[in-house]
Amino acid sequence: MTTLFLMVGLPGAGKTTRARQLATEYGALRLTPDDWMIPLFGEAEADGKRDVLEGRMLWLALEAVRLGTSVVLDYGCWSQAERSAIRWLVEAEGSCFRMVYLPVDDATQRTRIAHRWATTPEETLPMTERDILHGRAHFEEPDAAELEGHGAAALPPGWAGWREWAADRWPSFA
Repeated sequence: MTTLFLMVGLPGAGKTTRARQLATEYGALRLTPDDWMIPLFGEAEADGKRDVLEGRMLWLALEAVRLGTSVVLDYGCWSQAERSAIRWLVEAEGSCFRMVYLPVDDATQRTRIAHRWATTPEETLPMTERDILHGRAHFEEPDAAELEGHGAAALPPGWAGWREWAADRWPSFA
């Protein structure tokens, strides 16, 4: 069955390394925003362009699963609402959704980020202490129920459905 693998975790957790392994193992299309942000804009956020890029990547991922191609979506997805929206969109296409959560402790995260910057600066984005602390403060760790596929977030108030929510969260998705 066609599967969308969603990589979840903080920077330095090993998401992209694992995403590459999954793409090879399953013959899947791998979509990693950092692979596009650096060549296109030279920075991680670029005045909101990351959200626009992620929206088109999500659109492309859904097109791929409709065509029978598995996808590895290497986003990080810090919020349960983001993960729930993607899960709903994938399952609405009749495809399998698989979350791949990679937790990372503070010391390991910092070591990996420093190593990545020292060895492959052209393939990574600089991260400040402020960036690391921001990520840790805002990351909503998936609980056991969510990891098992039973803990989807309730649709936030005011939204007709997850598709509409996703189009607002990721401009260019719709």
